[in-house]
Amino acid sequence: MYVVELSQRAQKFLNKLDKHIKEQIENSLKRLKDNPIPSDVKFIGRENNEMIFRYRIGDYRALYKVKEAQKIILIAKIDKRPRVYD
Repeated sequence: MYVVELSQRAQKFLNKLDKHIKEQIENSLKRLKDNPIPSDVKFIGRENNEMIFRYRIGDYRALYKVKEAQKIILIAKIDKRPRVYD
């Protein structure tokens, strides 16, 4: 079982969303605890020996890193599709 952590940037973005959308994104991110790399995520690359993935949640995208040694999933950024890759 992994632990899902949000960066300050991701948490700040979530806090600005409507309650309904925020709950939808949070529920999707909670599913990563059991399976950190589900079939619908896309591998983006590596940074400091950590794998970076993109997770699609409706019109939003979450970029996250999997830290295997600590069993942590760090959600680095959440945003709409055109802005998430900036």
